[in-house]
Amino acid sequence: MRERALNVADMTVEAAAPAGRDRLGPLIITIFGLYARGEHNWLSVASVVQLMADLGVESQAARSSISRLKRRGVVRAERRDGAGYALAEATLETLAEGDTRIFERRRATAEDGWLVVVFSVPESEREKRHALRTSLTQLGFGTTAPGVWIAPGNLATETRRTLERRGLSEYVDIFSGHHFAFGDLRSKVRAWWDLDELTDLYADFLRRHRPVLDGGVLSPEQAFQTYVPMLTAWRRLPYSDPGLPLSLLPPGWNGVTAEALFEQLNTTLSAPAREHALAVIHGR
Repeated sequence: MRERALNVADMTVEAAAPAGRDRLGPLIITIFGLYARGEHNWLSVASVVQLMADLGVESQAARSSISRLKRRGVVRAERRDGAGYALAEATLETLAEGDTRIFERRRATAEDGWLVVVFSVPESEREKRHALRTSLTQLGFGTTAPGVWIAPGNLATETRRTLERRGLSEYVDIFSGHHFAFGDLRSKVRAWWDLDELTDLYADFLRRHRPVLDGGVLSPEQAFQTYVPMLTAWRRLPYSDPGLPLSLLPPGWNGVTAEALFEQLNTTLSAPAREHALAVIHGR
């Protein structure tokens, strides 16, 4: 089975997370996303704690983070061969939606056109307005005006499914088409998305993870220790950058270099990392 990862865009590990933010939950989610689905959607507490220990995390800290994920409804406690956890149904749906975005993303071209989302939410349902903004941000949409959001046209199916699954479709109209006039589209894209921030995010990924390629062959445990944090750091990027057409991005866009690095690291590390993880899960 090809390895897959959770793509909850707001659950990413950050090197400089604010004090009090759970920096371990994203690693645990990555572990479940990679390995629980192939194990009938269940991992024992002991195996998760051991895998987190392999990442340098103390047992009590790992257990506390798992408990927080349970309270948030990301996982649910379930006894099978002892105490363990399964991914909640909503989490499984999010995982399934995210596999393509993380591992098989196709960068848009000018021919794909644009997807425009317009929404109107009654004042009495302000929480739905927040949920819509959050969902569109997580899908990688930019904003052209209040209540008007835009993304590459090839995200149409994913956008429709996500808004339907989250019960938000009744507030939304979705249009597709091409930029006809006026103004310079490259300049507009820079206004709709924070390209400077994206450039910095890609540069940080390259700086942190490119040295892995120069380190020689890794053991399965070393591959696991490298792969899980790398994948956790990467998974927010295909959402911050929804695959904008290269023709509208700055020359020498470092996102292309970062994508190539991710693909190379994924190809190199996923199999030995899985070997180590399954040895821990099955007590070998």
